[in-house]
Amino acid sequence: MLSERRVQAIIPTADLEAARTFYEGVLGFRPGWVSDRTIYYAMGEGTTFGVSVSSGRASGTHTQMAFVTPDLDTDVADLRARGVALEEYDTPALRTVNGIAQMGPSRASWFRDPEGNLLGVVQLAED
Repeated sequence: MLSERRVQAIIPTADLEAARTFYEGVLGFRPGWVSDRTIYYAMGEGTTFGVSVSSGRASGTHTQMAFVTPDLDTDVADLRARGVALEEYDTPALRTVNGIAQMGPSRASWFRDPEGNLLGVVQLAED
């Protein structure tokens, strides 16, 4: 059944070249498969995600895709070194300090791509 299948996220973009510049040039991802409307990126542990031309637009009010990391501090430092601006939140439900939120035993950080898609990096609590 579907509960046993890998998941692939598709991120919408109106400008595929701008998205490609960000995901490859800024974040350092390498394209796996490229068509005239979609670029797929191979990630760790057999996962993939795509950036696809779409007339739909992300609201930017929720995380659309998150990268799981064993070391959030290192990944956040790397994102900053690449010129990526981290989101800052100060609400009753969510507060970041230097771009990182403590969420129970887990920690997370967020940033946006050129289309405003909200992407997360999360360090899950160890078992």
